[in-house]
Amino acid sequence: MKKTAWITGAGSGIGAAMAKAFAEAGYRVALTARNAAALEAVAAALPVSEDIYIRPGDVTDRSGMAGAAREIAAWSGDLTVLCNNAGLNIPKRTWAELDWQSWDQVINVNITGALNVIGACLPIMRAQQDGVMIHTSSWAGRFHSPVSGVVYGASKHALSDLSLSLNDEEGRNGIRSTALCPAEVATPLLAKRPGFDAEKMAAMIQPEDMAKTALFVAEMQPGISLPEIVLAPVRR
Repeated sequence: MKKTAWITGAGSGIGAAMAKAFAEAGYRVALTARNAAALEAVAAALPVSEDIYIRPGDVTDRSGMAGAAREIAAWSGDLTVLCNNAGLNIPKRTWAELDWQSWDQVINVNITGALNVIGACLPIMRAQQDGVMIHTSSWAGRFHSPVSGVVYGASKHALSDLSLSLNDEEGRNGIRSTALCPAEVATPLLAKRPGFDAEKMAAMIQPEDMAKTALFVAEMQPGISLPEIVLAPVRR
């Protein structure tokens, strides 16, 4: 039976690249994001349409994510890989620009949303005694990064620690967890940063690099966990 990978934030960027990589590697893929049209566009570019499940949703919807996980497992017969990828950053990033509304949004998506998806997968993976959780953290989740911002960095540090806690507590249930900690990734968000023209974007980590890394983690033999992988573009 084919293994199944559930990818959140799958409508663009890193999530879309992960969907492509896992589908091409022979996985069934379940795609979640808030924008159903974006998911349809990603799915249309993937091979083997019967191995694709589209489940629009918001990771901050706890009951919705629990239902999504159950639906995906019922559709495919398993839920082996979670790419916990949904996340966001905001323009107002410094203490001088403290903006509670947008800062709360970052916390709700990057921490609470991540928790919701993890909690949705745990009962299924425990029952299987098998599962790999791959979380899109950040360089800012490993090192302080003034450019990334106060609340984003705090949220990604939290996500990286959540990943470590899963290895500590759930390894006995066959569940392994990895935090991917990239520096600059060539996403549309980065393209908006001053000085990032096409040439500089091409020199950054590409979404496809992140997807290859996630697939590498997913295919590691069950006796090994990779607590974190830090990636950075070569400084020139």
